[in-house]
Amino acid sequence: MSRRLHTRQRGLAVATSALLLALPTLAACSGSDSPAEEGKSPEDVLAEASATLAGTTGVELTLATGALPDGVSGIANATGTITDAPAFEGTISVVFAGQNVDVPVIAVDDTVYAQLPFTPGWNKVNPQEYGAPDPSQLIGEDGFPGLLTLTESPEVGESVRGGADNKEVLTTYSGTVPGDAMDAVIPSSAGDSFDVEWQVTDDGELRKATMTGVFYPHTDPMTYTVDFADYGTEKDITAP
Repeated sequence: MSRRLHTRQRGLAVATSALLLALPTLAACSGSDSPAEEGKSPEDVLAEASATLAGTTGVELTLATGALPDGVSGIANATGTITDAPAFEGTISVVFAGQNVDVPVIAVDDTVYAQLPFTPGWNKVNPQEYGAPDPSQLIGEDGFPGLLTLTESPEVGESVRGGADNKEVLTTYSGTVPGDAMDAVIPSSAGDSFDVEWQVTDDGELRKATMTGVFYPHTDPMTYTVDFADYGTEKDITAP
């Protein structure tokens, strides 16, 4: 065998090996274009995410922030299940009278029940007294689905991989929402507008919301983040 032929065969073998090694990567990337790459406008993507969230049977929600401003009573954290009944079951952590308290909450039929500290059983409460919303309404028209469609001047940002085994393409869309619309999520909202970032999957699911602005009167801007998971969750939530 000539040296030239041997060299060509060796080069072909190397190229073939490289192609075989690349196939899993190529397969993983195929069909995973971000919405922006598919030619959808930011408005279209947010409208789709709004409809998907409003149309699901339920989701798992986690809300969090850093320390609340000094002297402020309000919501610090929340975790739980929201269904399309609408209903909610979970725990809301509130800062009230300088104390951070975890409160089990059930919200159903436009009524919010809570297990308050030092009070036996479940009690009907007005969550706005604690700076919290009715959590069962957060995936309703006036909740996050509404905020998505009210986002002004949305702009597409970077796309990254995330989710289980990095199988999802997550794209960030940024903009602002009017202050009066934010009331449905954080009733004490005091700013005229809020900066928002929406992280949306390539399947049109809102995965994470980041909201920054003046949420409490006479305080500096702060940030709340909300994560959404397990779309399609079903749970029968009843009054206690």
